[in-house]
Amino acid sequence: MTATAPRADRVRPFPIRRPLTASALLATLIGLFLGLMLAGAAPASAHAALTGSDPQDGAVVDAAPQNVTLSFSESVSLGDDAIRVLDPSGARADTGDPRAVGDGKAARYAVTLHSGLPDGTYTVAWQAVSADSHPVSGAFTFSIGAPSTTTVALSASGAGGGVVGLLYDIARYAAYTGFILLAGGSAFVLACWRGGASARPLQRLVLGGWITLTASTLLMLLLRNPYTGSGKFADAFDLAGLQASLETKPGAALVSRLLLLGASALFVAVLFGTYSRREDEKERKDLTFGLSLGGAVVATGIAGTWSLAEHASTGLQPGIAMPVDMAHLLAVAAWLGGLASLLTALYRVPELPSAAVRRFSRIAFVSVVVLAGTGLYQSWRQVGSWSALTGTAYGRLLLVKVGLVAVLVGVAWISRRWTGRLTHGKPSGTGAVTEEEAEPAAEEAGLVTVAATESAAGTGEGGPATTTDPTRAAQLARQRAARTATRERKARDADAGRSGLRRSVLVETAVAAVLLVVATILSSTEPGRTEEEAAKTNVAAAPAVAQPVTVSLPFDTGGTHGKGTVQLDLDPGRTGSNDLHLWIEDGKGTAMDVPEVRIALTLEAKDIGPLPVVPDRLAEGHWAASGVQIPMAGEWKFAVSVRTSDIDETTVVKNVKIG
Repeated sequence: MTATAPRADRVRPFPIRRPLTASALLATLIGLFLGLMLAGAAPASAHAALTGSDPQDGAVVDAAPQNVTLSFSESVSLGDDAIRVLDPSGARADTGDPRAVGDGKAARYAVTLHSGLPDGTYTVAWQAVSADSHPVSGAFTFSIGAPSTTTVALSASGAGGGVVGLLYDIARYAAYTGFILLAGGSAFVLACWRGGASARPLQRLVLGGWITLTASTLLMLLLRNPYTGSGKFADAFDLAGLQASLETKPGAALVSRLLLLGASALFVAVLFGTYSRREDEKERKDLTFGLSLGGAVVATGIAGTWSLAEHASTGLQPGIAMPVDMAHLLAVAAWLGGLASLLTALYRVPELPSAAVRRFSRIAFVSVVVLAGTGLYQSWRQVGSWSALTGTAYGRLLLVKVGLVAVLVGVAWISRRWTGRLTHGKPSGTGAVTEEEAEPAAEEAGLVTVAATESAAGTGEGGPATTTDPTRAAQLARQRAARTATRERKARDADAGRSGLRRSVLVETAVAAVLLVVATILSSTEPGRTEEEAAKTNVAAAPAVAQPVTVSLPFDTGGTHGKGTVQLDLDPGRTGSNDLHLWIEDGKGTAMDVPEVRIALTLEAKDIGPLPVVPDRLAEGHWAASGVQIPMAGEWKFAVSVRTSDIDETTVVKNVKIG
């Protein structure tokens, strides 16, 4: 019985169910965690801390100083208006142009004040860029003669905050992700599966990494000026500001990265162009060596652009820390980038050789060993003590990172077991044909079928008669190609080892996405060692824990109804601004009204005062004053003068320890 082929207009291509792309899944996971982290994230913690000033915060000086000096925990970069001194009305009291002072060992900077400054409270607002490229800002006050009210209002958001800070942080996350996909994906192709150079999914993964890294680097370069300065997005297009950014170390690092990305574009073009089409084994081997060497140099250079402008470039042992940091980042890229490539190949490439998985397993093991060694050194360098490991934000984030790495290693061990169960598929010398490539292949097969049919019809040879309609033949060929691809996919999915490896690698990639987010946040957090050192330096000047002060002072002015008790409350009873309440009672505990009450505060050990306080009468026997300034901690003498008549007056004194 001869089967009759259906009419061409009724033939429908066999539907191809495209599995979820691993690259899209990975991007979704990373985007989810980035959103969660950035949604509630504050601006990045500063890496340079203000360790002291002259005058000190809250100090009251008898005469106007010639300079205001700031001391930092590490060297910083200052612009022309980086230190501003504002008088009580908000006008500038300094001449601008901060300068470095001292012997060069300490990070101390000064700005000169105008002469003849009047008494009152002055505000010092400062903004700088720390040696590891992160902006830092702050403000404090001091008074000349006596404290006064001030109209100065500073922005609540610190340096590196707002919309510009958010965009800059997103670009930093994207840059790390792009580098990992670019370097790790290329290493996977060259070291694990050379045939993957012709696989479209892997090509898109690596190219996507290059585009992401390039775009994020350009964005950071544009945002560098407003990120470390005004915080206004419009300043991203200020050419003068851009030029100033290019002259800084972080700006030079970003430009160097762009130049290296130009070289990496040529590398990617050769890898997925000439290399993927090379068939001669000797030529392919020589080209593999050249690409591996060139790629390693470019990847090391790109990793160096982070090391030259981040934590490793400043602080303890920078000459050792920078190459260690580069090795750490390259190991991360080889492991996590290779993991993303493996996941993509498992989901999108029909014939991934089991040998490629085993090679990646060995590379991942070496990467983990390198990560453990470099991470141990970096942890010691940035944390420095057990107390900083648990008592600082950096230390706690580091513990989270170590925990995630432990989970990742555990899942990788499971993946390694599944690797041993893989069945050996047919080798793919130039890369396997993916399902989405089935239609072009089928088209070509259809044309060959038509040509063969016509040839057979012309010579009278061949088998049973077949149609010579090219459209109908192409549709039939697409059907056969789609069915073949489906059978291959089902056979592939039936491999228990491959299915198990898929699941474990998917979990491994999800954990790696979270790890990448934590590691990026860690790079923008003040190191524990620096935070502890700054805390120790500021311990003497730190405000005391709020503890209201209550003092009871009996008095006797000597006249009629001249005896009583003064109860004085100072809240919160610490350095800075306080509220003062004073109650006067007679000998029977009844509220006692008096014509006048005056208070004077003196810190004799520092020769400060007397600072006069004139309270206001609120009710009978109740007096109060707000905004009472206590410039610094110490044993203060409270002198309360009570006048009960035109001629009867006395002063009672009590020493009170504050701070």
